[in-house]
Amino acid sequence: MAKLTYPEKNELERFVAARYRAGWIWQFIFLSALIFAILSLSALILNVIDGAFGYVAYEFKKDPTTISEKPLDELDKEELIAVLQTNLSRGAYNKLENEKPMDSRNEGELYNLVIERIIQIKTRQTYPLFQSLFEKEAIEAEVKELYPEARLEFRSWLTPTFLATPQSSRAEFAGVRTALLGSIWLVTIAIGFALPVGVGAAVYLQEYSNKKNIFNRIIQTNINNLAGVPSIVYGMLGLAIFVRAFEAFTSGAMFGITDTNGRTILSAGLTMGVLVLPLVIINAQEAIKAVPDSIRQAAFGVGATRWQTVWSHVLPNALPGILTGSILAMSRAIGETAPLIVVGASTFITMDPQSPFTKFTALPIQIYQWTSRAQGEFQAIAAAGILVLLGLLITLNATAIILRNRFQRRY
Repeated sequence: MAKLTYPEKNELERFVAARYRAGWIWQFIFLSALIFAILSLSALILNVIDGAFGYVAYEFKKDPTTISEKPLDELDKEELIAVLQTNLSRGAYNKLENEKPMDSRNEGELYNLVIERIIQIKTRQTYPLFQSLFEKEAIEAEVKELYPEARLEFRSWLTPTFLATPQSSRAEFAGVRTALLGSIWLVTIAIGFALPVGVGAAVYLQEYSNKKNIFNRIIQTNINNLAGVPSIVYGMLGLAIFVRAFEAFTSGAMFGITDTNGRTILSAGLTMGVLVLPLVIINAQEAIKAVPDSIRQAAFGVGATRWQTVWSHVLPNALPGILTGSILAMSRAIGETAPLIVVGASTFITMDPQSPFTKFTALPIQIYQWTSRAQGEFQAIAAAGILVLLGLLITLNATAIILRNRFQRRY
């Protein structure tokens, strides 16, 4: 039998010191990675905020004092309607009245109409937030020299009016209401489709399928591979299946709706549902796998069937993990753009989606369209749109996290 030998004291001390040194090096590497990630995200957020606020130099095509003795922002609803009737042609006024009766519009909408149709604001130059804060005097001098008739105003492009206003060809009057409602519709349809289908598939693969069956192994491998397929491929799939093959359903023709085609919000929502389906299945499988086998054996021991065990014991305990997967799925669905472009999202639309069978746009599409414009004011509202998108994402995720935590406490 070989005799055990122990290292000398000096050798042992060097060995222990090397281990501690390696530990500190890896700890420093991990901490550096965390700090780098935080700084990168902070720089991204600051860049977006920098574009959504700042000074704006603008001019009025028509002097506001020539149409009203009182300042426009002090006029009440009846006075604003009177200004529109006086300064617009009868045809232009009747067109606006047919779109939405003047009496049903609030003061903010009427004020925007006066500015857009009569005063006709023209933005000359926009300045980012940090430049506006630290170079105010230089900005004032530049505006006075280049645009002597222009007014300089510090503006927040992210306002309640911005959230409540539909798209417009002028950045000063454009909003995200239609795109925001479209994104909510899309996420609702996508999760409504992907969550039950994904959980059902995960239950079968984890609880009922034979792991050694070659057919089931092929299905599992394909699901894992589909999670990494580029989103544009899912857009082509949605175009072929939901827009064209199932046009009678997705356009609403089988329900008597004849004024649309397959490029509807329903087609887009189902496409996004298929996109996130592998992610939901994989996360649901992991959540079900994490449920201890002792719970299953206890249920079988008192005579429960496999379905009773899954429904009454496995799924309730796996629900927090399943909701975690739905959070990740929502995060991906709400930010995707390529599939929506292929399926037929509109880059300019002013009508709110009233049903799943209407044309649509979404926040990522709207932001992309604005960022492609060269004018500074469109870059500014694109930054405001990004903040709205982040706010919507945080709200949806927070709701899912609250539900997950509630189920965790219950089970």
